[in-house]
Amino acid sequence: MMPLLLLLLLLLLTFSLSSPTSSNSLQGDALILASLKQGIDSSNLVLDSWNTSKPSSVCSWFGVQCEHGRVVAVDLSYLNISSSSSIDISGLNFLVNLSIAVNNLTGVIKLSNLPGLRFLNISTNQLNGGLNWDYSTLPNLEVFDAYDNNFTAPLPLTVTKLKNIKYLDLGGNFFHGEIPAIYGGMISLEYLSLNGNDLQGRIPKELGNLTSLKQLYLGYFNSFDGGIPAELGRLANLVHLDLSSCSLDGEIPWQIGSLLSLDTLFLHTNQLSGPIPPELGNLTRLVMLDLSNNALTGEIPAQLAALTELRLLNLFMNRLHGSVPGFISELPNLDTLQLFTNNFTGSVPLRLGVNGQLQVLDLSSNKLTGTIPDSLCSSNQLKVLILLKNFLFGPIPESLGNCSSLIRVRLGQNYLNGTIPSGFLYLPQLNLLELQNNYLTGPLLENPSTSRHPTKLAQLNLSNNLLSGPIPVSISDLSSLETLLLGGNRLGGAIPNSIGLLGQVVKIDFSGNELSGPIPPEIGHCVHLTFLDLSQNNLSGPIPAEIAEIGILNYLNLSRNHLTQCIPRSIGGMRSLTVADFSFNDLSGWLPSTGQLAYLNASAFAGNPQLCGPVLNSPCNYSTGPARLRRVPGEYKLVLALGLLVCSLIFAAAAAVRSYKRGGSDSSGGGAWRLSTFQKVNFGVSDVLECMKEGNVVGRGGAGVVYAGRTQSGGTIAVKRLLGLGSGGGGGEHDHGFAAEVRTLGSIRHRNIVRLLAFCTNHEANVLVYEYMSNGSLGELLHGKGGGFLGWERRYRIAVEAARGLCYLHHDCSPMIVHRDVKSNNILLGDNFEAHVADFGLAKFLRDGGASECMSAVAGSYGYIAPEYAYTLKVDEKSDVYSFGVVLLELITGRRPVGEFGDGVDIVQWAKRMTNCSRENVGSIADPRLSTLPIDEAMHVFFISMLCVQENSIERPTMREVVQMLCEFPHRVTEDQSPSSSAPQQEESSPSKETNCYKLFPDLLT
Repeated sequence: MMPLLLLLLLLLLTFSLSSPTSSNSLQGDALILASLKQGIDSSNLVLDSWNTSKPSSVCSWFGVQCEHGRVVAVDLSYLNISSSSSIDISGLNFLVNLSIAVNNLTGVIKLSNLPGLRFLNISTNQLNGGLNWDYSTLPNLEVFDAYDNNFTAPLPLTVTKLKNIKYLDLGGNFFHGEIPAIYGGMISLEYLSLNGNDLQGRIPKELGNLTSLKQLYLGYFNSFDGGIPAELGRLANLVHLDLSSCSLDGEIPWQIGSLLSLDTLFLHTNQLSGPIPPELGNLTRLVMLDLSNNALTGEIPAQLAALTELRLLNLFMNRLHGSVPGFISELPNLDTLQLFTNNFTGSVPLRLGVNGQLQVLDLSSNKLTGTIPDSLCSSNQLKVLILLKNFLFGPIPESLGNCSSLIRVRLGQNYLNGTIPSGFLYLPQLNLLELQNNYLTGPLLENPSTSRHPTKLAQLNLSNNLLSGPIPVSISDLSSLETLLLGGNRLGGAIPNSIGLLGQVVKIDFSGNELSGPIPPEIGHCVHLTFLDLSQNNLSGPIPAEIAEIGILNYLNLSRNHLTQCIPRSIGGMRSLTVADFSFNDLSGWLPSTGQLAYLNASAFAGNPQLCGPVLNSPCNYSTGPARLRRVPGEYKLVLALGLLVCSLIFAAAAAVRSYKRGGSDSSGGGAWRLSTFQKVNFGVSDVLECMKEGNVVGRGGAGVVYAGRTQSGGTIAVKRLLGLGSGGGGGEHDHGFAAEVRTLGSIRHRNIVRLLAFCTNHEANVLVYEYMSNGSLGELLHGKGGGFLGWERRYRIAVEAARGLCYLHHDCSPMIVHRDVKSNNILLGDNFEAHVADFGLAKFLRDGGASECMSAVAGSYGYIAPEYAYTLKVDEKSDVYSFGVVLLELITGRRPVGEFGDGVDIVQWAKRMTNCSRENVGSIADPRLSTLPIDEAMHVFFISMLCVQENSIERPTMREVVQMLCEFPHRVTEDQSPSSSAPQQEESSPSKETNCYKLFPDLLT
């Protein structure tokens, strides 16, 4: 009997050690981790240390920490690992800390039977599904971070069973529905973040029971009904409260003034109304106060003078009035004060800046009068000074000419007079200086500094003043200058030759002055120039032929001067030139009838009676005409013909040799194929090559051919083949975007960005393998026969989803990624018509904080290219914003971006002309195939599109703002709606509250 009992005990012990769901020994812990590794795919070699054949070595495995003979911590963060199936972790009885953050894990995750777990971090992955686990088996969990995943369920109710939870972050997901009232029962919580989801309903007043709470974040992409619950005033330990950008309305509860521990209060970008509660003056520990972009009224309460710890005060874009109170000058730590776009009157407080901390001051777009205080830069800390669009008068303080910390200065559209302070233009950090539309007088002084250190000034606007004297020779010291606007002054003398040293300048406007002498030929050295206006001066002499060396010049205005001789033929050969004006000069001679000049209206040459040629319908005297009209001797024609024949034979032979070497470019040519994957896949090289047949072609583009095919395991993939001209699998110079696309897609993860599964290379070709999008591209669907079945509800959701994908590229990738080819054909639709941004063949990484970079050639698709990109080759994220605005117009109108509006007219120009840029007229351009169209929603999308396609890239919103505006609208689409679903049968609706984004850009679309 005894031997039998021993045998049973041995069997039970063996089962305990081998069970993957529970562990009572170190070897059992190793077996559970070995089971976890089986579901993980990693290109990172560090997991090779997980020798699952030797469980006893578990404590030496990478990321594993043991104490007292048991596994207590597992850290697999930042390893770029992915999962091939759902993740289920259970049975590590002594595990205290688990982190799998910042990876590429997908699918559903579930944790259970981890009684010792206290710290759990699964953030920044692509996990989906929900989080309704059995939290009773995680009784000691204190920190749970699930930020930035793709969870799509309602907020988990069972999480409230965690009695010890102190830190809960479920933000940055797609949780929907309401915040459960029972969340107010997690009384041990010190940190709660639900921001960046799709939550709706009211903020439950029960959250006021979380009296241990120190930080609360509920804003950004959520859209709550009602206002801020007064019960939040009971959170006595709250230090940080952020309810920004979540559609809150009503007044700010005075009870917020009871949060005496608060150091940060963010309520910006809502629809809050009424006065600023004077009780906020009780928050004496407050450091950051942002109530901007609401509808607040009244004056700034005097009680805020007690906020002596305040560093940031943002009240901009409200309806506040009265004077800017003097106590603001006495706040000892204030470094940022932004009150722009209100109705403030009176003067700027005279002592503002005396505290020596002021760095950012923006009081623009108010009704302020008086002079600019002399103390604004008392300690050389001021970086941003924006006072434009007021009624300020008097001189610019001389002290600003010595304020070496200044970066941005905008004082335009006031009544300022006097001279520009010495050295103001040459400050070392200054990037933007706008003084236009004032009454400034006197000369532009030479650079007083002899050191000639490089400056950073990129934009200088002094136009429409009363400035006189010559343009300083030291203007060349502004070597970073991109925009130079001096028009509408009284400047005289000659244009200095040093203008040619401005190697980065894009726009020059010297019009409406008294400049004389010749146009310096050195201006041809400004190779990035796209806009040159020297009109309405007293310039004389010939037009320098060197202007033609500016290969991207788009606008040239030399009218109303005293220029002589003929127009250089080389200028007519400038393909970039689309607008030119030579009128009212003393030009003479034959006008070339070829090149760009032939397309100009005759008015561009008016006032030059001695000009002649077919363009002007004024014949020249051909007997004495140009030598270029003489007959070419016959022997030269023969030589030319023979030369062309020889060149043709050479090129044909070269093509034949290359074709022979390539062996027809079939899938088997080019040597052995190499497959590289970004995650675990169920196909091999043979599956990929099998897809590349002519019968499987689903699309052709500038970068390659796209095939759709099935793998041997039954899965569907999309294969994009790019033919390279270099060798080494795309290692050559001409890889048709292959290196860019692989580098980009391999490093990003987002629900609304197409997923790159793998890539193949050989000597002759590059191949990308994507997840297959069964419903094709938005462009094909919208502009094809099925466009009428794409209902408004689905179009709206596609707009939001595509915007979120671009927002991720611009704001969540480091460095920033600019797509450069955003268009409807590059927005692919999955099984449920969910939008995915695709085709990164033109993607560009932008470093240095997103500063614009200059490309070697224009890339992109006609009709979508931003004006500044086409003319200057400068690209930044605002180029993508313009292209996205075109996509929005496609969704509204159902029309293609070009080809339906006449020669030279695109959808942007057509839409502006048809609607007069008024959102109320959007019905005149709406897609007639839409059976129903909620007019208020169409107006909203049209408004956003017009913001996106503004000529000036600076004035366009960011993609983060675009997403915010699209999501702020009270628009509802259920998850299971079909693509043809339409809005209720109601043509117009009256939203109960003002859509917030209209206040973001108040001067537009009025």
